[in-house]
Amino acid sequence: MLGEVLNPYYLQVLCFILINIMLALSVYVPLSSGQLSLGSAGFMGIGAYTSALLAIHFELPLYITILVGALLAGVVGIIVGIPSLRLTGVYLAIATLGFGEVIRVFFINWENVTKGSVGLTGIPQLGRSLLNVAKAAGLEPGAFGLRNNQFVYLALAILLLIIVSVLLWFVIRQKNSRIGRAFASIQMDEKAAESMGINITYYKVLAFAQGAFIAGLAGALFAHTIGFISPADFSYHRAVEILIFTVFGGSELVIGSVFGAVILTLLPELLRSVSDYRYILYGIMLVILMAVRPQGILDVHLLLRMRGKRMTRGTG
Repeated sequence: MLGEVLNPYYLQVLCFILINIMLALSVYVPLSSGQLSLGSAGFMGIGAYTSALLAIHFELPLYITILVGALLAGVVGIIVGIPSLRLTGVYLAIATLGFGEVIRVFFINWENVTKGSVGLTGIPQLGRSLLNVAKAAGLEPGAFGLRNNQFVYLALAILLLIIVSVLLWFVIRQKNSRIGRAFASIQMDEKAAESMGINITYYKVLAFAQGAFIAGLAGALFAHTIGFISPADFSYHRAVEILIFTVFGGSELVIGSVFGAVILTLLPELLRSVSDYRYILYGIMLVILMAVRPQGILDVHLLLRMRGKRMTRGTG
């Protein structure tokens, strides 16, 4: 029964949803400190290529290569974040978008290592590694009524769900901490926050580095999910798409980024029946939303109204 219910296609879509949630969080964290970054695609590429190259050429365990890819993206985030402190708003967005394009062109031109625009193939897949670990431990997929490919995507989806849950817990806990309050004060009025003794440089670089780390982690997991990457996967189109996840769902709330990533990952799949027009419909829906609700679908005021209605019903 379990084998009949678990469709590998649905599980693969679930994996992409979870990776896109990470990417949405990589935009949300810097945005919570007032920094509009479009560099997530570049940091994602750093994490993906670093992890893939280490796994291919040095045959290191995937959990090490993924962690190294994410950490390197975070370090590059610090390097990029420090000189970007003087930039705000659209200027920072353009600068970080340019950084992402520099990274993409670097991957194209470093042909001896990255294979250029052809891309890297033969990247070890994380799901296959999990299958091998399970078999080594004496757990056969057939014992659960699963085929090998079903077990691969199910194990991968569970692992990604755990990682996303940890990231969400961290982001929400940080938002309610002293660091989160410092981010919020910087977002509202940077000069007032500085006059109150908040170290603007430290907190802005911290937020930027955290966003870069999360994007690098998502990129590494993406590489080991599909087994193939190319510079086209990290173009400015991907950077804009990641930004839309957060803006669509609502940039004021963590749940808004999650909601936007889920809906905008599912929508193209649901519109496959009209495949010739699905991206046109997708674009029209985004334009209508930005015209009607520029703050995104979910915002603080909407949640407060919903909470007030529940309290009214409870007292009634």
